[in-house]
Amino acid sequence: MKEITYLEAIKQAMDEEMTRDPSVFILGEDVGIYGGAFRATEGFLEKYGEWRILDTPLSESGFTGAAIGAALVGMRPIVEMQFADFITCAFDQLATVAAKNHYRWGAATPIVVRAPCGGNIHGGAFHSQCIEGYFFNVPGLKIVFPSTAYDAKGLLKSAIRDNDPVIYCEHKYLYRRIKDPVPEEDYIVPIGKARLALVGKDISIITYGAMVHTALEAAQALQEKEISTEIIDLRTILPLDKKSIFDSVKKTNKVIVLHEQTKTGGVGAEVSALINENCFEYLDAPIVRVAAPDTPVPYSPPLEEAFIPQTKDVVSAVEKLMRY
Repeated sequence: MKEITYLEAIKQAMDEEMTRDPSVFILGEDVGIYGGAFRATEGFLEKYGEWRILDTPLSESGFTGAAIGAALVGMRPIVEMQFADFITCAFDQLATVAAKNHYRWGAATPIVVRAPCGGNIHGGAFHSQCIEGYFFNVPGLKIVFPSTAYDAKGLLKSAIRDNDPVIYCEHKYLYRRIKDPVPEEDYIVPIGKARLALVGKDISIITYGAMVHTALEAAQALQEKEISTEIIDLRTILPLDKKSIFDSVKKTNKVIVLHEQTKTGGVGAEVSALINENCFEYLDAPIVRVAAPDTPVPYSPPLEEAFIPQTKDVVSAVEKLMRY
């Protein structure tokens, strides 16, 4: 095991998969000569050459379409969106084309779209959005969102090897802020399986991405108040690991769903509905969603802090729910 950052885990996963499989290649804006906006592909051009590390024009729709075409003839492209916010420019290619190919004529479309997302970086409304909710309603896509370096590497490897299109959400705030031990030998984290991040008995917090760390901080503060919190790290948004969610609900009987994306129509709404439909008799209180308000992400640091769910917000929600 070697301790590495979240960003280094992503870089290692791509490097190892490109070495293992010559059909894997990377394309996107500034991924070659510049080494990527966040340096995820630094040194790759020199190592793999210009036919496997392709700098593209500023056209998300264009290079995503090219990647889909390459996938249909046997390649395994990794598309880097410089910022996840601009994935909407390629929405038609992903939702109408890539997601439908298998359903329409059984065609594998092994494309991975890396989407650097999330706030807390003072990037403003065009560089800070979480985008998983946009694609959550699109059958045929898979969506993953790791919270640790271990999962970042293992999930990216799984995504690259998967024959379906995968949107790989990576939180920019975590890039260089977290480290954890990662095996030096090859491994994968299976898509569709949640992780029990913390065992507890009084209340469940179901979350993913950077909010896992917020939940863990809240759990530590709540422990001092003798409240035992269980944390489910979804890891995969689509498909959801319903069993892990339901097992935790049946154990604790009180639930908070926590995510950074805006509240209305988000992942939390679907998780809440699933729990209501399948575990209603186990609930001792209403399901509570803790999420961002329905506004664009503010640029001002104090406003951005108010926008993104904080540890104190989670603690407050848990305390209120425990009193129910």
